[in-house]
Amino acid sequence: MRIKPQFIAVLVFLCSVQLFSQNKLDSSKKDLNSSSASSSGSGSTSNSSSKESSEVDDEELGFFAKVFFDVTFGVFKYGLIGDYKNEDHLHSSLTPYPYYNFESGNYRNVEDSIADYRLRFDVVAKFVYNDNNLFGSHLKGKVRVFQYFSIQTNYHQLFEFNKLNRTTDQLALFYFNVAYDRIRFEKFNLGWTMGASYVGNEVRKGGFSYGLLTEYFMSNHISFAAAIKWSQVNSQPVNAFELESRYHKKRGFFSIGYERLKIGTPSYNFVTLGTGIYF
Repeated sequence: MRIKPQFIAVLVFLCSVQLFSQNKLDSSKKDLNSSSASSSGSGSTSNSSSKESSEVDDEELGFFAKVFFDVTFGVFKYGLIGDYKNEDHLHSSLTPYPYYNFESGNYRNVEDSIADYRLRFDVVAKFVYNDNNLFGSHLKGKVRVFQYFSIQTNYHQLFEFNKLNRTTDQLALFYFNVAYDRIRFEKFNLGWTMGASYVGNEVRKGGFSYGLLTEYFMSNHISFAAAIKWSQVNSQPVNAFELESRYHKKRGFFSIGYERLKIGTPSYNFVTLGTGIYF
C-alpha cells in the first residue's frame, strides 16, 4: 500500500504543532513537577568496619574534631560574618538613602554626625522583556531591620503567549531571604543571602536558596547592582541572576539592566526597566 505524500505532510504538521505547542514555561513546570530520580545504592556493611572504627584512638579523634571545629568556626566568623574588632568598615552606619549627602551609598563612615538609621525600606518594581510572547514583572522588597541584617523578598511573574493555540501561560517565582552585608564601604557593599524559594501555579513547591549581592556607587549618582541566587526545587535548578545600572534622584531611582532565570531545563533572558524608592 502506497502512502500518499499529503498524508505524510499532515502527520509532520501535527507532530510539529504538538512539539511547539509546549512553551518554555510549560517545560519548566513539567521539570519541577517530575519526580526526581533517586538512585539509592545499598552498600553492604561488614563487621570489619566496626572493628576498624573501634581501633581509632580517642586522642586522634578528638584532635581531628577540634581541627574541624576551628576551621569551620573560622570560615563562618571571618569569611561570612567578619572580624568586628579589626575591620572598621563593619561598623559603618546605614544611610537614609543612597547619595543623601551626594557621595555615600548604602553605608557611611561612623564619624558622620548625622543620626544613625536603623530601619529602612527598599522597594523596586521592574518590567522584564524577552519578546512580544514572553515578558513579565519583578517586584522586590527589602526591610533593613538594622544596619547588619535585612529581610528581602523577590516576586517574579512571567507570562508567555502561545501563538499556535492562542493561550497564555503564567509562572510565579518567589524568593524569601535573610541578607547580610559582609563588606560595607561608602562606595561599595558586598553580601550574601540565605533563605527559601517557591514556585507557584501548578508547581507549588519550594526549596533552599542562597546567593550573593553587591552594589557599587559612582560619583555621579549612578550605581551598578548585581545579585545571584541559587536554589533547587525537586532536584531541578531554580536560579536567578540580575545586573543593572541605577540613576538615583533623592529617595528614588530608575534602572535598566539584564536578568537571567533558569527554571528547570529552560533558561530565560530579559531586558529590564524599573524604578525604586527608599523610605
